[in-house]
Parts: sequence; C-alpha cells; structure tokens
Amino acid sequence: MFRNLKEDISTVKSRDPAARSIIEILFLYPGIKAIRMHRKAYWFYNHGFFFIARWISQRASRKTGIEIHPAAKIGKRLFIDHGTGVVIGETTIIGDDCTLYQGVTLGGTGKETGKRHPTLGNNVMVGSGAKILGPVQIGNNSRIASGAVVLRNIPENCTAVGVPARVVKKDGKRIVDDLDQVHFTDPVMEKLRRLENEVHHLKKELKKVEGHKNEDI
Repeated sequence: MFRNLKEDISTVKSRDPAARSIIEILFLYPGIKAIRMHRKAYWFYNHGFFFIARWISQRASRKTGIEIHPAAKIGKRLFIDHGTGVVIGETTIIGDDCTLYQGVTLGGTGKETGKRHPTLGNNVMVGSGAKILGPVQIGNNSRIASGAVVLRNIPENCTAVGVPARVVKKDGKRIVDDLDQVHFTDPVMEKLRRLENEVHHLKKELKKVEGHKNEDI
C-alpha cells in the first residue's frame, strides 16, 4: 500500500508542474483519492463483494467527481489531472503511465455485450472532454486530442483528433495537412456545405435552361 502511495505521489509530481508539496498532492488531488479508493473497490469486486465494491466506487464518485467502475483494470502510475467528469466503464483496461484529463469518458456505445469498453495501451494521453467509446484499442504512446470522439482503433505512436477522431500524426510525422487540435472538422457542417454548393449549381443550370427557353420563344 505504501509503495503504491509513494508511486502515486511521484507520478503527480513528475507530470503536474502546479504540484507544490506531498501534503497538497495527498489531501487535495481528487485523482489520487479516486485511484486509491478504486484499488479497494477492485479488491472487493474480485473477491465477490459486489455491493461493497459499488458502494466504495459511488462514494469515490461523490467525493471526487470521478466515476470508476470497480471492475475496471487500471495499470501503474495512472494520472488523472483535475478529474471532474471522468467516467471509466466496467470492462475498461488501462495500461501503465497513462494520463486522463477532465471530462474524459471511457465508455460503451450500448451496442456491445461482454467487452464493451476501451483498452488503452501504455503511455496513452487522453485530452480533456475526449470520448473513447466501445471496445476499441488505443495503441501505446498514442495521444487523443481534447474533444475527440474515438469510435475505432488507434494504432501505436499516433495522434488522433476530431469528431469522429482520425489519425493526423504517426511516429511523429504528419499524415494530413490540417493538424488542428482546436478547430475540429464538423462532418455535418461539411455535408451541409456540399449540399449548399450542389443547390447553388443546380440553380445556375436551371437559369441557363430558362434562358434558352426564353430565346426560343
């Protein structure tokens, strides 16, 4: 227990420049508290004490704003920064050295049974507000940009952005020209613009036809 606690504190100190002291991290960081309580809930869940496990997880949710299902498998040195609104589903698997920011959802789509939540490899970063839904896999060392919605697998060493998320960088090299993690492409707006252009083109063609008819008259 003390080894885990020491590792948790060291993880926060190494990744959060705002962390000033061990006491501050231990008592005031909700991510630390949520992870510590999850370890207890996970132990009870795996020993068949399901009610106690859920009671601990729901108490942690009320105290920290971070909801982790007691069955979720979490690796070493997970860092949940800020944490408010983070949701981690039942069949989620998180590797070592991962980082989650506020508002992240590792959830299901409602269409799957069994393994229905994401699997994150090692050293994965998920930006604030990002949603990873379904039994998708995120490869080691990959980055999910803020606000992204991931619905399919992301390979190792990639950066994914947008709604739905697409890979824009792999092994440190851009694979598209519009790497922008702030202004995401909206597929609905793109479709509406295409329809608008088609209508405009049809109107021009209709005017040409009407002009020819007037000339014939």
